[in-house]
Order: sequence, then C-alpha cells, then structure tokens
Amino acid sequence: MSTEKSEGSGAAPVEAVCPGCGASGPSVRTVPDACADPRSSRSGLSDRLAKAPGAQSKSDSVMHFLEGMVLAGIGAGLAHSGVQNDKPLYTVGGTVLAVLLFVGTVLVVRGESRDRTLVAAGRERADRLWRPAHHCASCESVFYPTGSPWPGPLTADQFRKYVWTEAGYHKHIEERLRKVELPPRTPTGPEGAPGHA
Repeated sequence: MSTEKSEGSGAAPVEAVCPGCGASGPSVRTVPDACADPRSSRSGLSDRLAKAPGAQSKSDSVMHFLEGMVLAGIGAGLAHSGVQNDKPLYTVGGTVLAVLLFVGTVLVVRGESRDRTLVAAGRERADRLWRPAHHCASCESVFYPTGSPWPGPLTADQFRKYVWTEAGYHKHIEERLRKVELPPRTPTGPEGAPGHA
C-alpha cells in the first residue's frame, strides 16, 4: 500500500467519477464550472443547466412601466383630440386604448415583481442543489458524486426540472420540460435503510 497520499499536508482530493459512463478527469466538472465555460452559452448547456428562471430586473420593470405609460399617454391624447374636435370614435377609441395600456402595463410590472420575489425566495435552496452537482461531457449527464440529494445520473433537462421544482420554480418550467420524467429513486433512511416517503 502506498503512503504517498498519507504523507505531507493531506490527502489528494477525490476525483468525481460519472456513474453513467465511468468518465472522470477534464470531462467531469461541477455544474457551475460547466456553465461558466464560454462554450456552454453557445451550445445552450448553460440554459439547460440554469439554476433559476430568468427574472426581469427592477430597471427593466421601470423601463416597461415608462414605455407603457407613454403608450397610454398616446391613447389619452387621441381621446383628448376626439373631445376637442367632436370625433366620438377618437374619444372612445383613445379612452379604451389608454385604459387597456395602463391596466396591461400595471399587470406586466406586477408579474415581473412577483417573478423576482419567487426567484429570490428559492435562490438558497436552488443553490444548495445546483452547486455540488457535476456535469459529464462524455455522456451529457448530471450527477451528485456523493449520491445525495439524488442518486444516479440525470439528463440536463431532468436536473433542471429537479432543481427548479425543489426550489419552488415549478410554475416557470416550460411545457416541454413538464413532460420530462425524473427516474425513480428509493428514499433511504438513516444508515441506508429504506425510508418512508
């Protein structure tokens, strides 16, 4: 038995091995490292492994509000022109347009605010599930080297569905991903004994 690992400052880090194909080394990286690679944006991998749904920033919402109010103002101007020139069609059309644009803008901005709140609420849980996961470039699977919280390999779509569902982002899962099934797993209790769900 070699003593090289026990001598010195400590043991060498254990290399992650993909349970799907047995690959290790450069083809197996943590999900954050895989997503940080510039090639992952071009290939779409970073989107398939996204930690959370994209949410509009506050500045985007302010811009959307301002754009909506400008358009609603145009509708109000049209209504005002109809009143001034005794054109009931302009008055009614401009009023309806202004009201619809105002209400639509408020609903859009409120929806964006709810999305930001939802993403912030699940951020910690999503991060705990996303960071320790590893991506295997050889078989395109995602896995947890320790087998916890998910035993065995997952596809990128299964991984994203798992993380987003656990983090409370299930309403943001697109229809295509809703149809993706997670493989069955047996819950385990203390000391590896089968647990109760």
